[in-house]
Amino acid sequence: MDILPSYMKLYESGELHRRRDYLIKRLEECDLCPRQCKVNRLKNVGSCRVGNEIKISEYVLYPGEEPVLKGENGAGGVFFSNCTMRCVYCQNFNFSQLGFGKKISTEELGEIFLKLQNEMKAANLDLVTATPYLPFIFDALIYAVEGGFRLPIVWNSSSYESIETLKLMEDVVDIYLADIRYTSNIVGKRYSGVKDYWSNAKLAVKEMYRQIGETFLVDEKSNILKRGIIIRILVLPNLINQAKEALKFLKYEISEKIHVSLMDQYVPVYKAKNYEKLSRYLYKSEYQEVVDYLYELGFENGWIQTHNLKVKYDSPLFN
Repeated sequence: MDILPSYMKLYESGELHRRRDYLIKRLEECDLCPRQCKVNRLKNVGSCRVGNEIKISEYVLYPGEEPVLKGENGAGGVFFSNCTMRCVYCQNFNFSQLGFGKKISTEELGEIFLKLQNEMKAANLDLVTATPYLPFIFDALIYAVEGGFRLPIVWNSSSYESIETLKLMEDVVDIYLADIRYTSNIVGKRYSGVKDYWSNAKLAVKEMYRQIGETFLVDEKSNILKRGIIIRILVLPNLINQAKEALKFLKYEISEKIHVSLMDQYVPVYKAKNYEKLSRYLYKSEYQEVVDYLYELGFENGWIQTHNLKVKYDSPLFN
């Protein structure tokens, strides 16, 4: 039996339409993200550098997500231009920081959703850096549902989210793919340009968990996730204590049963070379220390990576 996404009930009841209208109204004094810039985005550009138009970099079958998210063909990635954060090491900096992309209409976005499902056979709809576009995404979703769209929605998030905005995504988003970047507001300000990252991110993760809980519903035939939470932690060089504190937060304030994706794929791109601690690749020993701590805390669900990381040698020649 097909597992229908939660948003179908909201569409049928008219609640999805009401939430869309409410979100569009909020653009008049935009408070969709924690920056709370209060700009009238129907006429101007907010602190996210987004106004009242949709701009995307690309839509693709993306093979880089966790196994339960990509299936045989890949996740249906839609990469939105611009971002609420300013990460100095962002691997997507061309579109998330520099704003490269193409402007499209709501109907065109809805057609992309349908194309990902019907022609490209994507495992899901994977929305990347999407928060500023949420009102338009709801509008495009309504259009797509009327055309037969049924894929689960993955909210691919930095966790720098407003609780009120997340509540509007309840039973629209079935899968939260959420990062924990840092557990310090000071570190978040230094490397991501927001003064209150951890204050908001820890509340956001708790809200996501309230909505989904420990549900991790995987289709038996396709091995594709239909509903659940995955928390990603990218281990950063010289900042392994941030990753360890994130794991401690998950164990003691969320659940040790939550699925954790511990990532070793940091690359010093964009402006990272200007920051001494982030100007190099991750060492194998740094990542292993965090992996050991993951197991020490008793986490059993999730993924670790096994890239060929550099080994730190004592000689300055190798450092």
